[in-house]
Amino acid sequence: MAVPKIFSILLHLLPILAVAMPSPVAAQRSGFNVLFIAVDDLRPELGCYGHPVVKSPHIDRLASEGTLFTRAYCQQAVCNPSRASLMTGLRPESTGVLDLPTFFRRKRPDAVTVAQYFKQHGYHTQGVGKIYHTGHGNQDDAVSWSVQERFKRAPRYGPIGTEHLAKLIRQAKEAGIDTRDSRTRPRGLPWAAPEVADDQLADGSIAQQAIALMREHRDEPFFLAVGFLNPHLPFVAPKKYWDLYDRSAIELADNPQPPKGSPAYAHTSWGELRKYYGMPARGPLTEDQAREAVHGYWAATSYIDALVGQLLSELDRLKLRQKTVVILWGDHGWQLGEHGFWCKHTNYEVATRVPLIISVPGQGKVAGECQRLVEFVDIYPTLADVCGLPEPADLEGVSFSPLLDEPSRPWKKAAFHVYPRTARGTGRVLGRAIRTERFRLVEWATPTRDFVEYELYDLENDPDENVNIAVLPANAALVDQLSGQLAAGWKGALPE
Repeated sequence: MAVPKIFSILLHLLPILAVAMPSPVAAQRSGFNVLFIAVDDLRPELGCYGHPVVKSPHIDRLASEGTLFTRAYCQQAVCNPSRASLMTGLRPESTGVLDLPTFFRRKRPDAVTVAQYFKQHGYHTQGVGKIYHTGHGNQDDAVSWSVQERFKRAPRYGPIGTEHLAKLIRQAKEAGIDTRDSRTRPRGLPWAAPEVADDQLADGSIAQQAIALMREHRDEPFFLAVGFLNPHLPFVAPKKYWDLYDRSAIELADNPQPPKGSPAYAHTSWGELRKYYGMPARGPLTEDQAREAVHGYWAATSYIDALVGQLLSELDRLKLRQKTVVILWGDHGWQLGEHGFWCKHTNYEVATRVPLIISVPGQGKVAGECQRLVEFVDIYPTLADVCGLPEPADLEGVSFSPLLDEPSRPWKKAAFHVYPRTARGTGRVLGRAIRTERFRLVEWATPTRDFVEYELYDLENDPDENVNIAVLPANAALVDQLSGQLAAGWKGALPE
């Protein structure tokens, strides 16, 4: 019997339709809200990352419901370039943002940010707290948001810290210092433990504003970005979070020396911390100061954890948890005395490795840990993917959605990051780094490449990066191989 023409056409179209139609999992995921949680200066020092002391039960819960990435990397270990890169899906060399003052729209005015992309596809998009790096001449990106509302925050310090900072500012003005300039304005106490309620400090008020927005927009698709300030300096958390830790039991970093054989310009003098009251202008922290700094960092981390718990509880109360993708990330790592360094601003593992957790409704049994290499530029395409949006064009990352279903599948061969420096007698150099499963190679070079120097670390045998092995003749071939991969760039590292 002859097949009617319409059925014949359908038979020919079936293979095409089978490819074009989304998988049941993708269809199940489409149309989700996004709760996009940014935590400033948070390194992967949490219970879910195996830390034996830090208390983070709410973030641990999120990790248990989704995928925790153990090898996630930012594109540059400082706020502005990292956040500009993540939000645009472009690497720092493409955004043109490798410093604090440059607003990414000056370099890439036509870039479509992840929030803007969701807005274009019918989402209500709104940000609370720190999402982009504002200050230092930067702006919030108005075009990213459906509503750009200026929320009033609680103070960063408690009453005593606020009064202390006001006194320092008065003294600076009397001395003729420009206190409007962030480079010369006094920073105040480096840490504080006020006896106040959670919502009486800035981060607590950010959480409350985010909860109000969830309630307001619960009946429409939303992309809600919540940017917490801690554990960025100053470490200010209510005293009850400080009380979670015994300072006398804190163990300090056991490698307080710079990596052996590393160039001095690759290091950091951690000037950010030195600007705070009572910190040494040069030289190391005392042991007491170091313990207090770690104590403050942990307290600030536990404070943020409690606020994340408030957000997750509100999602549950509103019955939105099964309709909402939750992603949590720290914008870069942070050095707590390793190599004698504090803050970020280096190309080392502890500064570039970041916490990254994503929980997608319906993950179920595939929730768990993923050890594959992923990067911040991958977050934008991933969120579009799991929410069923069309694939964004011209991004420099790749959706890691397949890893949510199959965490151990083959994936990227490498992650990439950069940091600019000035080398004495040489001038401006850019440290371009490649991080493979086992090695990190950093190539320091001038724009004309009349100066090139390498750092190489074997993270299997030297996970703390204590010895630069690039200078060993036996590693010459390995340096050549990795520098070739670095030159080939991120496209050559994509999953096959």
